[in-house]
Amino acid sequence: MSTLIEFKDVVKEYKSGDNVLRAMDNVSFTIDEGEFVVILGPSGAGKSTLLNLLGGLDSATNGQIIVDGEHVENFDDNELTEYRANNVGFIFQFYNLIPNLTAVENVELMKDIVDVDIDGCAVLKSVGLENHANQFPAQLSGGEQQRVSIARAVAKQPTMLLCDEPTGALDSKTGVLILNLLQEMSNDKNTTVIIVTHNAILAEAADKVIRIKNGQIEDISINVNPKKVEDLDW
Repeated sequence: MSTLIEFKDVVKEYKSGDNVLRAMDNVSFTIDEGEFVVILGPSGAGKSTLLNLLGGLDSATNGQIIVDGEHVENFDDNELTEYRANNVGFIFQFYNLIPNLTAVENVELMKDIVDVDIDGCAVLKSVGLENHANQFPAQLSGGEQQRVSIARAVAKQPTMLLCDEPTGALDSKTGVLILNLLQEMSNDKNTTVIIVTHNAILAEAADKVIRIKNGQIEDISINVNPKKVEDLDW
């Protein structure tokens, strides 16, 4: 596998008056194309900051963020917008679906963002929701809404999926279903999937585990034989 993402001595500081909070403290790591990566750490460790920097939602104070050979840290606002549109699929904890649009309409919104031919019904079928295409979010369960959000994220064929606690609002059974779907996308479609979570059990299913504490890399480990999500002891 080739290297897709590289963080080199990345620093992110937030200033409030005379106070400086260093949320990322000289962080360095690499992620390969198609890897299923889990980022672990306690609340406030810097996990979401890392994801926001990688997704182009925030800018680094210092260091280099290289994605597919491009230096994201040097992008201007227009380049960042294009980068987010073409390279990144975001999956959040609370779905962020538009309530007055049906499931298929939520997915096909991506046509307004990227120049990709999107068959919303076909994408929904890939996440097992072909029979719910014309239902509104309020008519769907939490797990079904999350699958719509995944379908929307993958519809534009992004280089990577960035997932911020994607199962935090779901029951354990539905959470396993969602995580299994994400793992299959990594294995079958070579999509780079990066999941921020506090659930250490998921580490056993990851190709790579990055542990963060106090804005620094505490440990990086590789699973030679990662387990299937469905086989974990939840």
